[in-house]
Amino acid sequence: MKTQVAIVGAGPSGLLLGQLLSRQGIDNVILERKSGDYVLSRIRAGVLEQGMVDLLREAGVDARMDEEGLPHDGVELAFDNRRVRIDLAGLTDGKTVMVYGQTEVTRDLMEAREAAGGTTIYEADNVQPHDLESEAPYITFEKNGETVRLDCDYVAGCDGFHGISRQSIPKDRIKEFEKVYPFGWLGVLSDTPPVSDELIYARHERGFALCSMRSETRSRYYVQVPLDEKVENWSDERFWEELKRRLPEEVAAQLVTGPSIEKSIAPLRSFVVEPMQYGKLFLVGDAAHIVPPTGAKGLNLAASDVNTLYRLLVKVYQEGRTDLLPRYSVTCLKRIWKAERFSWWMTSLLHKFSEEEGFETRMQQAELDYLTSSEAGLKTIAENYVGLPYEALE
Repeated sequence: MKTQVAIVGAGPSGLLLGQLLSRQGIDNVILERKSGDYVLSRIRAGVLEQGMVDLLREAGVDARMDEEGLPHDGVELAFDNRRVRIDLAGLTDGKTVMVYGQTEVTRDLMEAREAAGGTTIYEADNVQPHDLESEAPYITFEKNGETVRLDCDYVAGCDGFHGISRQSIPKDRIKEFEKVYPFGWLGVLSDTPPVSDELIYARHERGFALCSMRSETRSRYYVQVPLDEKVENWSDERFWEELKRRLPEEVAAQLVTGPSIEKSIAPLRSFVVEPMQYGKLFLVGDAAHIVPPTGAKGLNLAASDVNTLYRLLVKVYQEGRTDLLPRYSVTCLKRIWKAERFSWWMTSLLHKFSEEEGFETRMQQAELDYLTSSEAGLKTIAENYVGLPYEALE
């Protein structure tokens, strides 16, 4: 087999890159070690930045998003039994976010790729990139018991934190930066109406809580739990009672509870690898960076990587601008570190780090009081939440 761009991973970033490249006439093949049904079963993020929404429109996969997605022009912070609304649109010259689940984004991209006749090989085993620093890189994989070779010009590693792409780079050629947080998020998905029309981020003496949603009839809620907590210890009843304790009284009184349809605990970490490229391999999304979910940046950062790599490859194939290839990592990392900062800051501001009420607790209270009483403070939160502008290649 032969293609121009080999994409490893059929999650939303790999599919979005493939869709954008195909619309520009750039041939690509996607390899995925799991089945399509498995990829669609992943329950993930649901808040899309303005930039990602615009990119999905450019990719021509916005019809269902516009019909079913929920545009949000505000978000709330809750603390000291009160709520403060951040007017995202008013503070950012009209920018908003879109609540539309990652599963739905993935489904839209899958359907668009199938309709366009794009090649996606699911259940591709033992995927292995080769000769990445040469002029003729290739990938081998196993399918139906046979070994297949895929020759290509470039490889996009969109296969996540545990994928083969980053592991294919020699350890002495990259540097990893990591922070692991001493708690996780216990999340529940339920077919109940959201408690609020907008997301609520709550800081409480018992720990952080988040009220989110997937649609007008499906809610997603989280509470902070110790890192060693077991999901089996949490009945639905216990979860709902704990969530109510951490919300302002008026919000808790309006909460509609019901059976959970998914319940899991996610650890929190910050992770970045530098550089994000090695020869003809470009790392995209979780393969290169992880953020705590507090700032809703994970999927959106992957989209900004896709935007950079897509525009770079268009320059290469349509204008012969191979001189821009080394700029991929530098360009992406400028935005990544700013998003890492925002996610780290939101996590530090809203979570409980100690059983004792000490200096850090008072600092959290003071910062929340200051930021929510200052237009400059509110604007800082808003412009980061809706997403900073994409970095230009040149």
